[in-house]
Amino acid sequence: MPWVLQAGRIAGYAAAGAVAAGAMQGLATGSAHVPALHPLWLMLHAIVLAWGLLLAVAGRQPVWALRAGKAIARSTRTLTRSTAGVFVLGTLWVALPCGLLYSALMLAALANGPAQGAFAMALFAFASGLSLWLAPWLVQRAGWRIGVLRQAWGTRVAGVLLVAVALQALHLDVYHQIELWCR
Repeated sequence: MPWVLQAGRIAGYAAAGAVAAGAMQGLATGSAHVPALHPLWLMLHAIVLAWGLLLAVAGRQPVWALRAGKAIARSTRTLTRSTAGVFVLGTLWVALPCGLLYSALMLAALANGPAQGAFAMALFAFASGLSLWLAPWLVQRAGWRIGVLRQAWGTRVAGVLLVAVALQALHLDVYHQIELWCR
């Protein structure tokens, strides 16, 4: 049944990518035409920047996000009893707290539209699914022991990616405002 879970992950990630890209496209269009929405656009990127900095510095998810993930895991345990339930569980995987996933969603949100956002996230789901299958096997075969320090570095990398995306978005927005002012 692992392939059913992965198919669900791809479907869930693609749907989230489409929603993120559509929402960002709508917010960007709205903030360009409705000045009152512009602070929301900036605040969104500031929140992403803060989240990324937190991940990069702490090397772990915030406690509240970990608790939310554990609560979701407990409440969805009954889904593993059927093939359809495993697929649904795969689609819900997108709700788990993961810095790298959120980094990918931010990149998908910057796509040209929902279809491109869905495609970007489907590719991410496929590639990360391969690593979810292969990494444990490679670690076991090589006899490596993954410690807390190495896990923290993965989270830090995801945080740095979030920071980079947020800074790029903020830079583009500030540059656009300066350009409008100089006209």
